[in-house]
Amino acid sequence: MAMTLRLTDEETEALRAAAELEGLSMQEFVRIAIRERVTGWSEQRDAFLQDFARGNKGLLDRLGR
Repeated sequence: MAMTLRLTDEETEALRAAAELEGLSMQEFVRIAIRERVTGWSEQRDAFLQDFARGNKGLLDRLGR
């Protein structure tokens, strides 16, 4: 699926510089950044839910009755 990403001049220059440092095209740099962000968010959410469930087992048991 194609997508147009509109960046400010400053954002474009920052992206260009970061991609160049990594030896990547700007497109590949953005694709990697998106994958890392999505994966990181999912892992954080899952960890939070596990911690919440462990810390509130009694409450969740009572609510489940």
